[in-house]
Amino acid sequence: MTLWTDPPTPPSRAEEEKAVQHDAAPADQTWQVCVPLPIAALDFLPPHGTSLSQVPLGCRVVVPWRGGEVQVGLVVGAGSGAGRHRLREALALLDPPDSPWVPPATVRGMSGWAHEAHLPPGLVWDDLLGTGWELSHVHEVRAVAGADLTPYGDTLPGADWSRADLYPPLLLDAVREQGLLDERFSPVVPQVSRIEARALDDVPPAARTQVMVAARPWQDADPEVRSPLHWEAVTGETALTAKQAQAHDWLRSHGPVPGLNAWASGSGVGLAVVRKVAEAGWARETPLAVPPPPAWTWLHEHGPVSSPAAWAAAAGVRPAEVRRLMEGGGADYTFVPVPPPPAWTWLREHGPAETLSAWASGAGVRPSAVSGLLARGWAVQAQGPAPAPELPAAPLWNGPPLDDLTPLTADPLPEERHWRLHGGRPASRFATLAPRVARLLSQGRGVLVVAPDHASLRRAWAGLGGLAELAGTRAALLSGQLSPRQREETWRQIRAGEVRLVVGSALALTAPLPDLGLLLVLEEGSDAHKLLSGSRAFVPDVAARVAQSWGAALGVVGSVPAVESVPLPGLVLPPPRARVHVVDYAKPPEQPELGPLSSVHLTPGDLGYPISHDLARLLRQVQERGRQAALLAPRRGYSALLRCPRCDHVPGCPNCDVPLRFHQDIRQLACHQCGHRQSVPDRCDQCGEQMWKARGPGTEWIAAEVQKLLPGFPVYRLDKDRQDDLTPLHAGEAGVVVGTQLLLSQPCPPNLALIGVTLADTWLGVSDFRASERYHRLLRQLAEWHPARAPLLLVQTFQGEHPALRVLETGRDALAYPAAEERVRAELFYPPHARLAQIEVAARDRERARVAAQALADALHGAGATAAEVLGPAPAAVARVRGAYVYQLLLRARNDARLSALLAVLDTRTWGARLRVDVNPRST
Repeated sequence: MTLWTDPPTPPSRAEEEKAVQHDAAPADQTWQVCVPLPIAALDFLPPHGTSLSQVPLGCRVVVPWRGGEVQVGLVVGAGSGAGRHRLREALALLDPPDSPWVPPATVRGMSGWAHEAHLPPGLVWDDLLGTGWELSHVHEVRAVAGADLTPYGDTLPGADWSRADLYPPLLLDAVREQGLLDERFSPVVPQVSRIEARALDDVPPAARTQVMVAARPWQDADPEVRSPLHWEAVTGETALTAKQAQAHDWLRSHGPVPGLNAWASGSGVGLAVVRKVAEAGWARETPLAVPPPPAWTWLHEHGPVSSPAAWAAAAGVRPAEVRRLMEGGGADYTFVPVPPPPAWTWLREHGPAETLSAWASGAGVRPSAVSGLLARGWAVQAQGPAPAPELPAAPLWNGPPLDDLTPLTADPLPEERHWRLHGGRPASRFATLAPRVARLLSQGRGVLVVAPDHASLRRAWAGLGGLAELAGTRAALLSGQLSPRQREETWRQIRAGEVRLVVGSALALTAPLPDLGLLLVLEEGSDAHKLLSGSRAFVPDVAARVAQSWGAALGVVGSVPAVESVPLPGLVLPPPRARVHVVDYAKPPEQPELGPLSSVHLTPGDLGYPISHDLARLLRQVQERGRQAALLAPRRGYSALLRCPRCDHVPGCPNCDVPLRFHQDIRQLACHQCGHRQSVPDRCDQCGEQMWKARGPGTEWIAAEVQKLLPGFPVYRLDKDRQDDLTPLHAGEAGVVVGTQLLLSQPCPPNLALIGVTLADTWLGVSDFRASERYHRLLRQLAEWHPARAPLLLVQTFQGEHPALRVLETGRDALAYPAAEERVRAELFYPPHARLAQIEVAARDRERARVAAQALADALHGAGATAAEVLGPAPAAVARVRGAYVYQLLLRARNDARLSALLAVLDTRTWGARLRVDVNPRST
């Protein structure tokens, strides 16, 4: 059994029992452990032999789990100790108590929030702890010294350590429960396969040599080649005929000759004649040394060559002659060293390479070439420690030096524990924050910045990330955009104290920052802070509890304060210059002109839709001047619905009580709740009409209208269905982009001259008391989207006099509208003057859901809830979703304690339907 370290020879269970000192944990101590599942924390006994005087809050622990498997959990508190005799022991503590995986203050804050929100802690931790749940350890087991495991079977651990995955998990668990198993968990160093160049001497000889044809020394050639037999004339005893004498005389004068054929040809007689002369003894064969033939001489001077054919071709002789020389020993095959290939030389100097492609690319050769070198042994694939993953580099700081930032006089922000900063542009807000952040970092404190979306995260990283190096520390980016290995490495650096400034998403809330001094929440009123599944936590609420637990300051920063932030002390920066033009469809022009942009030919009520005449005129100006425009559409798809013009029937989703959205690009109807898709019906199901009318323009419709209005002008779309490449726009080229609010996640095009909101009332026509607040925030964000200029903001609406629009139009600051809204909410008993929780009751049967919701309401009233504290039950805005009928109750309480007391009623019985609690809901 091991803890957070892995000694070379871990002691046995008996040895551990002897080693427990007087400061061991109390005998009745148990640990509460959360696992990443939607369940409550579970009690476990500490690992056997653990000598800790306190609960290791925030440390990871390995616990036995169902099916004999093991699971990584997080220690979140001390257990109750009830039923101690039935509890299982944890198997190992993975982190040292003096360096927990999550800081104890963070654990206490998040656990307190989960308790008050009436949520299973495991669900909350699964949502907000983005790394550490995987068991990146080698699990080894052995039998306890002296233990007899034969009753459990033959395939069981012995006295030596062996991998646990070699044995059935259920069998190991049975042995574990009897206390007969020692276990240890050793950290695994990540390995990576890399391609390394071998040393030249280690390359196989067959790879670094080549078989070639080389000339042998001429004196070593076979005698038959070096001194072939020749015919020469001698004196014989028999008489010769005239022809024979002619042949003999020629041989005497011109011999010796290499053969009878040469003799006959030279003497001009037949082969039979010279053969008779030889048989009569007038000629004989004798060895005669000959000079090397030209083919051998060429090979001796120019060789070796790759093959006999190449030799013959280069020497200009027939292959047969080459073949005779080789057979006669004049040449032979030999191994010749070859120079190292350039690709090997590159790998030797610049390697190792991660992949064959990387090797080929670096060496400037084809991949097939390097794969051949690998196959022949010039390189080898080896496993080695993986290098640390590359992390986003912190930007350079371009502001004032540290000495100008750290004095208190340079910091205009309040010194209270909870404050706000709003207004201005992002750059001005970050410049105002810089002195506070720099001062805390220079004092060795930690600073955590939590952003709701990628755009805010990107801006915060660019605006604050450079302060860390200025203050002698480092900054880290932590979000779900990083790979698991990048998150692990970032976590390691933060935990080691190398990083004191963290900018991230909700996952950064649990970061192990040392001595947290300031927690900044950007755009605290943004719905993007709401987790859409799992715990459905609203991140600013959790951040407030974490900051409170640390005793750290909590700052909320953004373009416009949330209504809940209005009572806080704070600073409002002057608003950026905004140019606003309103097209009010509810007030058609009675005069020849409506504002400076309207045409004189307009008749009453003729404002144009979905692109008003004013907007059309401005878009033409954008085209003529080669500028850029962005149009915000209220929805994706072509239209919100299709309606029968005869009977007003609207095709709906078979699974949800919503109309199907029309997507013209794919000629389909789609449900944006459950994803159901179907083809457009040929005729109306109710009356048989073959015509359909589209209602509620979406991005497809608006983009099509712009393309007709501006033929040949680039038009882009950006929504969930289609995300065109906006690189030309970001490079400054002219064009129009039509999109949903996804536009704000992108950097603003540099030459943006016009922003059009095609139908602003979509954000107001929502059954939610926060609708107008969202609308106002959207307008403010659009007004500050361009970092330096003020593009014209044209708003098409039926509510041109709405206060959320008027405060922007008249140039008032960011606090004006939220402050007025806060006064209204005080009268209506809504946040910030109340705490809300929404309870969803869902069932496949409508009546069952209704009865369960009513029973819950009755139980709440029976427990003392007043009529003002319980609203409902009532069908949800979308009464049926994915085949389930949903009823809702809204709880309103004066504070968190009262809300928690009301939520406790849910535990008093079962309700016969699925219940889901949403604390601080964002759509009510």
